[in-house]
Amino acid sequence: MSAHHHDSHSGHGEGFHGELGHVVPYKTYLAILIWLLILTVVTVAAAQVDFGAMNAVVAMIIASIKALLVATIFMHLKFENPVTWLYALFPIVLLAILLAGLFIDNPFRTDPQHATEAAQHAANRLAVILRIG
Repeated sequence: MSAHHHDSHSGHGEGFHGELGHVVPYKTYLAILIWLLILTVVTVAAAQVDFGAMNAVVAMIIASIKALLVATIFMHLKFENPVTWLYALFPIVLLAILLAGLFIDNPFRTDPQHATEAAQHAANRLAVILRIG
């Protein structure tokens, strides 16, 4: 046995059973499994629909819901103290910032053929300027 004593007020929340950790009922795991399977079907169905510029957003929302279910129940984050939540949420906030940059930039992307033509035009203009100067 451990030399440490755990009481119900040690910051672990309900369901903490000493050295056994958090005992989650089988029905909870089964319910989460069913939800994950349903969300997988929703993911496949959403991939068949053209949401236009929102395709990536819809996919990320569905994936985020699945990740939240896994993290809170299967990884027992639901039962952890606030400091552990901060350690888990900090990289997610950084990822959200990076994805926001992607989603902000994505609508301004041009057709690759048009981009190539624009680059060639800019190179020609630079060549003309360099010959003059």
